[in-house]
Amino acid sequence: MSFYDYTLQDRFGEDFSLESFRDKVVLVVNTATGCGFTPQYKPLEEMYEKYHDSGLEILDVPCNQFAGQTPGTDEEIHEFCTLRYNTQFPQMKKSDVNGENELPLYTYLKSEKTFEGFGKGPTALAMSAMLKKIDKDYKNNSNIKWNFTKFLVDREGNVVARFEPTADMKKVEEAVKELL
Repeated sequence: MSFYDYTLQDRFGEDFSLESFRDKVVLVVNTATGCGFTPQYKPLEEMYEKYHDSGLEILDVPCNQFAGQTPGTDEEIHEFCTLRYNTQFPQMKKSDVNGENELPLYTYLKSEKTFEGFGKGPTALAMSAMLKKIDKDYKNNSNIKWNFTKFLVDREGNVVARFEPTADMKKVEEAVKELL
C-alpha cells in the first residue's frame, strides 16, 4: 500500500481519503492539547499559512496515548486548537498511533521511517530519561515516542523524514520548503 491508499476519520467521523493529498507535500503530526510540545501548533499553523498555496498540507491526528494529554472530545480538541492557535489544517478523529488499536496509517509511517533519536540538548536528554522509564528498549523500536512526532511525505507519497517532538521547528520548515 502507498500513503494515498489510507483513509482516516475526520473529527466528525466522516471518511477522509489521503488520496485527496496526491501531488501535495504532507506533514502528518500526532498532537495533544495539554503537552509541553503543544505550543508547536503555532509554528505548524504559520507553516500552513505560508506554504499551503504552494502545496503543503498538514494532517493533525490528536492522540491521548502519552500521559493522557489529550483528554477532550474531538469537538473540544478542535475548539482548543482553533481558539488558541487559529489552526486551519485538517484535524482527524482522536486516534491511537501505537499498539493494537493504532491507525493503519501509523503502522505504515513507522515502517517507512523508524526512530533515530531525540537529538541533542536539554529537552532531548529529558525525553530520553523519561522514555527509559517507560520503555527500556525505546531506542530499538519504531513506536511513536511522544506527542508531536512528525512524518514528512513528498509529492509522490514517499515518507522522506521523521521528526521527533524535540526537533527544531525551523529544521522541519526547511525540509518542507525543499520539497515544495
